[in-house]
Amino acid sequence: MSTTRFGSGQPLSRRDLLRLTGLAGAAAAFSSALGACGGPASTNSTGDTKESLTAVVGYGNNQTWDPLQTASAFAMAAMLHCYEALVEGDPLTREPYPALAKALPEATGTRLAFELRAGAQWHDGRPVTADDVVFTYARALDPGENVLVRTFLTPWLKEVRKTGEHSVEFLLAGPFHYALQRIQTVKIVPRHVFEGRWQDAVAGKVVGSGPYRVVEQAPLSHTRFERFDGYNGPRPAVYRRMLWNSIVEAAPRVAKISGARPAVQIVENIPAANADQLRADGRTVEFADGGNNLWLMFNTARPPFDNKLVRQALHHAIDKKKMIEVGLRGKGTAGTSFINPKLVAQPAANDLGYDPGKARELLRQAGVGDLRITLLATNTTLVADCVNVLKEGWDAVGVQSTVDAQDTKALFSKLDSGADFQVVATTQNAEQFGNDPDLLIRYYYAGSGVAPKYAKWKGPQAEELSRLLDRASATGSDGERAALVKQALDLLADQAVVYPIVFTQNGTAWDPRTLGGVRAQGYPGLNLNQAKPTG
Repeated sequence: MSTTRFGSGQPLSRRDLLRLTGLAGAAAAFSSALGACGGPASTNSTGDTKESLTAVVGYGNNQTWDPLQTASAFAMAAMLHCYEALVEGDPLTREPYPALAKALPEATGTRLAFELRAGAQWHDGRPVTADDVVFTYARALDPGENVLVRTFLTPWLKEVRKTGEHSVEFLLAGPFHYALQRIQTVKIVPRHVFEGRWQDAVAGKVVGSGPYRVVEQAPLSHTRFERFDGYNGPRPAVYRRMLWNSIVEAAPRVAKISGARPAVQIVENIPAANADQLRADGRTVEFADGGNNLWLMFNTARPPFDNKLVRQALHHAIDKKKMIEVGLRGKGTAGTSFINPKLVAQPAANDLGYDPGKARELLRQAGVGDLRITLLATNTTLVADCVNVLKEGWDAVGVQSTVDAQDTKALFSKLDSGADFQVVATTQNAEQFGNDPDLLIRYYYAGSGVAPKYAKWKGPQAEELSRLLDRASATGSDGERAALVKQALDLLADQAVVYPIVFTQNGTAWDPRTLGGVRAQGYPGLNLNQAKPTG
């Protein structure tokens, strides 16, 4: 049985993550124009909805564009149209299909063989070779580079070798059920472009093998794409041009898709409060369940939060139904399991549901009275609305609470500097990387995740969680895997170290008179690889 710890080796700290996503304040030095870019600086639709698509993403495009490093919602979504992994997946189900690979590999235990798609080429016209794949994975697995995607590979992947000019083999540490899902997180990059020049990628240079190429980058404004006529893969570009505007503020973002003649065809990150108005304007508005959640994190190195009864009590004191109605305007789901119960039909044995009487009894059993808590919370509107309900619940069971709301960067910078804390409330979403239980749990609880790093959770229960995940990912039995995942979910609910209160839905609106073939997704960004004009 493998006991390999996820993300072992040089840890990726939260500070690293902030740096890699550009949130550390060192904005990427974008070039304002790339390659053969041109055309007007306008960010409005051209009016030609057959040949061009204009979209709005509710996140900045000024963070790193390094395909192996970024967690930027904008950049990750854009890269799905410009780069390819050997295997890609459906944007909702993650069902794998061959992308840069000619076909999916046969399951052989600890070896996976891939042949590259014949005729695949980079956006500069040079051919894609096995050397590019080996170059990409060598960096992805290098502990010295310690790129973000390494977190998803180190438990199971030992090496990627060249077996021919257009073929490679993966050598696994052991059987790993989710290998084809993890391979989707590694976009293959051209060696001749980026070797020794990763800062170019960070700054926004994009040279992939996907159906669209980036021709203009305007930080905090827009990114412009053109169809790559050399693409010969399974999902060719439908549009000759795409323009993605970056609009972080909700009101101007919604305005772009409002009215009789909207300025754009599709907008993501739609607030629930605007859904009815947009539907009255003739837009299609859909909300999707996903991994985005508001969670509590307890400092287990500080009494009384080292006692799981206290952690459970503080969850039982929260009226999640009221939080969904008030804070999320009905667009959410109670966290009755560590994974959104709308996605995985395996509720935890302890649902940590609203029960103020049980909360008081658990605090009594823990010997805790006159508890005073300073809750560190991020200052987004969603968190602020929900935290008000949380505070009401805690106060009602006799816990005196004070909310200290801060900018996300400021809050985690304090934690990185070693600042003491009691409880943290914020939101996070691991689903943009994948949707299987192994990834969604390890993202928080393994390697440099928030549970070991900030909550300081360790000991026999943490080791047991790691063993359960290792066994579940190694077994070939679906039934055994489901049973092991259920044990992991029960353990997480029992310990309640980092645990969701509610899961939120992600809203997307589009104009059905001009656009079809799109679906709302439960994580930030857009996937327009199957979009097509209508009417």
